[in-house]
Amino acid sequence: MAGSSAPDSDTDLVERVRELHPLIRSHSPDAERRRRLTGEVFEALTRAGIHRMNAPRHYGGYQTSLRTQIDVLSEISAACGSAGYVALIQAGGSYIAALFPDEAQDEIFTGPDVRIGGTLVPGARAVPVDGGYTVSGKSPFATGCQDADWHLLTALADTGEGPPETLWLAIPMADLKVLDDWEVSGLAGSGSNSVVAEKVHVPAHRVMPVGPLLAGEFPSRRNSADPFYGMPLLLMFCAWTAASALGLGRAALTGFGENIRRRGITYTFYERQHEAPVTHLQFAEAEMKVSAAELLAADLVASIESKAADAQPYTTQERARIRAQCGYLARLCKEAVDLIGSASGASSLHREVPIQRIVRDLNALSIHSYVNPATNLELYGRVLSGLAPGTPFV
Repeated sequence: MAGSSAPDSDTDLVERVRELHPLIRSHSPDAERRRRLTGEVFEALTRAGIHRMNAPRHYGGYQTSLRTQIDVLSEISAACGSAGYVALIQAGGSYIAALFPDEAQDEIFTGPDVRIGGTLVPGARAVPVDGGYTVSGKSPFATGCQDADWHLLTALADTGEGPPETLWLAIPMADLKVLDDWEVSGLAGSGSNSVVAEKVHVPAHRVMPVGPLLAGEFPSRRNSADPFYGMPLLLMFCAWTAASALGLGRAALTGFGENIRRRGITYTFYERQHEAPVTHLQFAEAEMKVSAAELLAADLVASIESKAADAQPYTTQERARIRAQCGYLARLCKEAVDLIGSASGASSLHREVPIQRIVRDLNALSIHSYVNPATNLELYGRVLSGLAPGTPFV
């Protein structure tokens, strides 16, 4: 965790992160080789205050507006897709931890810069015992786990009647084993290894049922009346992942604009790529796609924040629309980045050239189960057609 050098407010959080661009960008190739972020990047982001965005104010957190969070996460992703993805997962981890029973929060938030990871797909089993649960099993995709303080593990618990109950259990990372199994093509520096629980005892106050949480019910007494924590968790993840896609899209546009003035188009008479009409068409189309994605993101963020301010409930269609917006803007950013990647020439295949990594990172983000454009559009289309969404994850 960060020391006393951490800032006191979030008023200039975006600018502090923007100033870290050169550092984060320079460490991105090393993060990909190591398959986890470097310590220097983690510490710099912590000092900037990004782990405070969703930590409760009474623990020294910021409770940063969602609009500012999107700007912050987008800036980090523009410098390094893996760093941005770790940041968004740990931002989500802090938000979820603030919904746990207050006794659990007192244990978790020993400081506002605590790093909290988590997984949603249950890969472990929780067995009821006196005073809590014993948990065993493997949980994949534990982003940033090697540099986290706590992990919010999902597990299935036998209720004795009907289907098992899905639980979220707050476990210190020291109680979990990390498998070195993150060998992937995209978001390779995110350290999303599997974690394993081996008969870990979790007291009852560090357990939260997932079902009621998705319905807007959570056990924290201190935060239950705070509109900030009344924003639906799943819709927050739509916003956070949108930030990652936007940052990657903008980074590709910026890099392309710089490179086309330094290179020609091989086997043509264009000595400078920026003079070719085909480049003009490619650049304009890519920029329009990212701009359209930014408008979708702004709309979904405005919807979430206005609902929170007015304490208004969501219709199923409104929830499904936000999820569809998340998937569609990710598709737009991916199309833009693919277009820029194909226009960047064979020299861009070298690993030190950022565009090839951006292409791979955005592809990885787009096939995330909760972001996947095709899945999200089908879900929204079902609701528009008068059918149930077919999933509780809206």
